[in-house]
Amino acid sequence: MQLWVGLGNPGPNYALHRHNVGFMALDVIADMHGFSPWKKQFQGWSAEGRIGSHKILLLKPATFMNESGRSIRAAVDFYKLSPEDVTVFHDELDLAPMKVKVKRGGGSAGHNGLRSTDAHIGKEFRRIRLGIGHPGHKDRVHGHVLSNFHKSETDALTDMLGAIGAEAPWLANGDDVRFMNDVALRLQEA
Repeated sequence: MQLWVGLGNPGPNYALHRHNVGFMALDVIADMHGFSPWKKQFQGWSAEGRIGSHKILLLKPATFMNESGRSIRAAVDFYKLSPEDVTVFHDELDLAPMKVKVKRGGGSAGHNGLRSTDAHIGKEFRRIRLGIGHPGHKDRVHGHVLSNFHKSETDALTDMLGAIGAEAPWLANGDDVRFMNDVALRLQEA
């Protein structure tokens, strides 16, 4: 069993925020790979399915970003998973918009959802970093992450999320490099 978590904030007011791109990625994966309907579980919403031969639980914590780790910990404890079984999809200020990178372990870089996850399960989980770009000055970060994607970004966002969903089997197989390469190739062709 693998646990794939999308970070975001619950509720329609936050749905299109840059900070919610982790939720968006899980929605696309669930749709493309025929996962079960979402249900309330582990202080969030979960959906079960398979990608190839791998059983995967998708989880969108409903605890708000700053407490994401509580929801993740509940699922990890229930399924007796280790941090190595967990993949977290999250927005990344330090990546150009719509770039996708994979990293295992590391710091939170000021991301409250990652900080909470680190505190609850440790740092050795896999991170899928979804670029949202930096607004240029640290005083504008809060407003940037809690604002909607611009209409001009919609096509690029759709392309990125579609590429993630299409190449998810490489993640399920643990081939992070192939996943990153194939997502990048799809985005070049888009």
